[in-house]
Amino acid sequence: MPSTIKKSAFSKWRRRLSHNESGVIVVEFAYALPILTVLGFTGVEVANLAIANMRVSQIAITIADNVSRAQQAVPLELPELREADINDAFIGARIQGGTSLPILTKGRIIVSSLQRTSTGLQTITWQRCKGELVRNSAYGGQGTTQPATGTTGFQGMGPAGAQVKAEANTAIIFAEVTYTYQPLVASTLIGPRTLRKEAAFYVRDDRK
Repeated sequence: MPSTIKKSAFSKWRRRLSHNESGVIVVEFAYALPILTVLGFTGVEVANLAIANMRVSQIAITIADNVSRAQQAVPLELPELREADINDAFIGARIQGGTSLPILTKGRIIVSSLQRTSTGLQTITWQRCKGELVRNSAYGGQGTTQPATGTTGFQGMGPAGAQVKAEANTAIIFAEVTYTYQPLVASTLIGPRTLRKEAAFYVRDDRK
């Protein structure tokens, strides 16, 4: 008789347990938590990458704009662009990037002056670089000049088929900014990437 009572009680307990759903949410959450965590971190990483892209683009625009405006007044002569003015633009880019985007530590800034020769050819009159990342200009160094004949070789600066070209008696300040993006969370989600942006501005006023 006691054994029959025990079996009956066990059967009732087993039936109640099989219908008990109070812990289902906890179990489902335990299964879903790793997936939600990965998705959350990936979303944060993608957003941070997008922000880094935008900031590198802004630095390229700012430094090209600043160098195109910079000039020192000279009595009875045209204003001139000094090395100090270019260095100030580089310092401004470092400050703009801040500690969250160390542009001169993990990046490279190249500023070029694109002009037109007396014979109508495009040439990089001068070029200045700053940053610890080893990168060369995608269009050549100082002195690179368009071939006198033919359509191959240096034709200007910018994407193929959409190069910017300086007009006579003008100059274009062309900035190339390259930055090695470091993942915010883990490299397994979005690995290190090289971000590269360009910007170009005509020199605002006549200067030497």
